[in-house]
Amino acid sequence: MPEKNKEKQMQQDKYIIYGSEYSPFSVKVRSYLRYKNIDHEWRPRTQDNFDEFQALAKLPLIPLVQCPDGTVLQDSTPIIEKLEERHPDKPIIPDSPEMAFISSMLEEYADEWGNKPMFHYRWWRDEDQIAVSKGLADNIAPNAVEEDRQKLADQLRKRMVPRLSFVGSSEQNKDLIERSLKEALLLLEKHLDGRAFVLGGHPTLADFGLFCQLYGCTQQPTTLEIMTAFPNILDWINRMLDPKAEGELEPWERLQSTLQPFIVSQVRELYLPWATANAQALKAEEHSFSVTLKGSRFTQDPMKYTARSLHALKGKFARLEQRSRLEQILLETDCLAFIVAESW
Repeated sequence: MPEKNKEKQMQQDKYIIYGSEYSPFSVKVRSYLRYKNIDHEWRPRTQDNFDEFQALAKLPLIPLVQCPDGTVLQDSTPIIEKLEERHPDKPIIPDSPEMAFISSMLEEYADEWGNKPMFHYRWWRDEDQIAVSKGLADNIAPNAVEEDRQKLADQLRKRMVPRLSFVGSSEQNKDLIERSLKEALLLLEKHLDGRAFVLGGHPTLADFGLFCQLYGCTQQPTTLEIMTAFPNILDWINRMLDPKAEGELEPWERLQSTLQPFIVSQVRELYLPWATANAQALKAEEHSFSVTLKGSRFTQDPMKYTARSLHALKGKFARLEQRSRLEQILLETDCLAFIVAESW
């Protein structure tokens, strides 16, 4: 990188986020920075600044955060964890070890399984493919003429539809993926009734992880229509775009009646068995794996990142010195065996 550009990086007095409105993980980091009142600039990645982005990126992925000292961060969860260390005011990690882990587990579920229905619905049906590819093209090339943006939209659609397999979207898996979203919405709608955020009066890691995938669902016709039946969730999504603390977090005893069913349905019956089977397949060097989820056979190619993030989640549990209360909660939700089992 030219010395002039390096010097310019070091002189910045704010964080810069390279992202996209259509990237849930980018919106997740932006929402976090807004909540923390961290001075930042939202810089949509466009054709005009792509070379600038590439000069900074280790991987061609957004979000990318350029820190005031020139440090570059990528990957939404490590970005948030690093910034939480640097900016401890208004913490998003609950004080209690059990609720801190529950928050992390819900965020992990959202990143790895909650992304599946969002991405599946985005590229499965013609109506959604057309709407999203046009929205992406408008964001990437805002200054292009309409004809060129339409060509870009067509190219994006052609490139993205085959990537459905990356999230396990297929004719075989379609019904389970779509059912999982509807079940999640039903349970989350009930949990958010009279509650500002997932764990109570202010957002935690769980909120940032869950909301961004559902915000993505509001950008595509099929899932937007589905979500109109869930006003509590839509209100929460709007709050999470620029969240403000509204009170204290609640203990598990007050959350349990509505949060436990969500954890059992989504984390215990979907994410954990799928992620465990994925890790085992990688360990056995298998090219694909199948696992029964909610009575349906789900088949997918293994994903290395999912295995690493599951391993990291288990590491958070293993490092806890006082975890008897958490173990009890994980027993009640039938998750404990997955968390303590070796799978990588």
